[in-house]
Amino acid sequence: MENLILKSSHKIQETSIEFSRYLLPEINWKDRLIAIKGARGSGKTTLLLQRAKKLKKNGEVLYVSMDDLYFMSNSLYDLTTSFSNYGGKILLLDEVHKYPNWSREIKLIYDDFPKINVVFTSSSILEIYKGESDLSRRAMTYNLKELSFREFIELKTGIKFKTIKFNQILTNHSTLTPEIVEKIKPIPLFNEFLKIGAYPYFKENENNYHEKLKQTIDLILDIDLNTIENLDYQIIYKFKKLLFMISKSVPFTPNITKLSEQIGVSRPTLIHGLNLLEKAGLIIQLSKADKGIGILTKPDKIFLHNTNISYAMANENNNNGSARETFFVSQLLGIKAIKLADKTDFCIDNKYFFEIGGKNKGNKQLVGLENAFIVKDNIEFGFGHIIPLWLFGFLY
Repeated sequence: MENLILKSSHKIQETSIEFSRYLLPEINWKDRLIAIKGARGSGKTTLLLQRAKKLKKNGEVLYVSMDDLYFMSNSLYDLTTSFSNYGGKILLLDEVHKYPNWSREIKLIYDDFPKINVVFTSSSILEIYKGESDLSRRAMTYNLKELSFREFIELKTGIKFKTIKFNQILTNHSTLTPEIVEKIKPIPLFNEFLKIGAYPYFKENENNYHEKLKQTIDLILDIDLNTIENLDYQIIYKFKKLLFMISKSVPFTPNITKLSEQIGVSRPTLIHGLNLLEKAGLIIQLSKADKGIGILTKPDKIFLHNTNISYAMANENNNNGSARETFFVSQLLGIKAIKLADKTDFCIDNKYFFEIGGKNKGNKQLVGLENAFIVKDNIEFGFGHIIPLWLFGFLY
């Protein structure tokens, strides 16, 4: 126990709070049980440590990584008992999916230690209601997205901007953009973001960024999927092949029958694989607005989860059109309901229509549509129904 306290204190002390993710102030930290999910590399560990540092109550807060060797001979429940006896109040548990029986013990802790608040992180693949004990009614769950373009700018330049709400972008973009352009040149930064800006570790070494991202993807498929889903090596290998095939042609329009044959799995296994890749933060599946949703429903289009994955996995096949659409979808994901549209590229919240393109994009797709917009790349300013693509990176 003492060794864990020392490790925790050291990690908290070494953590910088100069930059923090958008989610930190959005969490209601008063809740007794909080789950923070997110893709590997998105910054969940740093978020926990920053929360601990801002509290300035080292004796009452303990950060623990759930793959620590301490748990080879001790249980989480025993740790909580000792922590409570020390006067502890806030337990920060990192990557609970690496600890056997995590859900059962957290439920017991929640029931038996009402004065201790527990915050735990996990892979985005994990579904907390599928654990041995259903925590969905006890835990407040938050999802940490990859970096937004706004956050990338702050990390890269130190210049902070406020988030902009979706409706503000639609109605007030011509006033908002000059205020931003006065401080930065958005287009060069935006082009850089598309290649290396989705994960905070770009700050460590930009030259090796894509290599590290490929290693992260391997860890997600080899470790996280196996830990949570208990898949055998052959299935994981086939899911890797599936991801590689998608990355070679995005946006990807799947032919499920043909794809099943190429991968060597049944239709249900293939669709399950697509759903797992989506939960893991590697792909995004979209359907048309008039299409029902079900666990066995095939998507109409598949995008990689962000443009960085595309550059890491299939750099030679990247094209501007794919990158633009992927960026737009990735920034709105989890914020707005996104569907594919018939006349335009996307329909948002079943109300707004968007066509994505370069600076010379025409507006013929908008004819006859209300609440329709052209979103253009490589422009600093918009006017009327024409909006700069990069501005949608300020949503969070």
